[in-house]
Amino acid sequence: MSYRPENCCGQHLVCEREALLVAASSEIEYYDDEELDRFKGVEPDMYDDEAVEEFREVLYTMRPNEVSGWLRSLQLRAVNLPVQIVDEALMFID
Repeated sequence: MSYRPENCCGQHLVCEREALLVAASSEIEYYDDEELDRFKGVEPDMYDDEAVEEFREVLYTMRPNEVSGWLRSLQLRAVNLPVQIVDEALMFID
């Protein structure tokens, strides 16, 4: 069972309410994924297959309880998750 903050609609990859609180109160945490910073500002549907595999590799090398923190980290760094792996990431946090 996953934790979902009160008043969270559950329809977003990372709860917007929680993400705003985290953004205001913490530093960016890296998950051995600094190389993904080069994708800052890339639209979620604009990644090529090689880039998608880079994100997938990071996703599948972390513990399931780290995924939501990783997604917050990407958000704070303005790095969009490729649309091709959104469902995979959701499986870890649902």
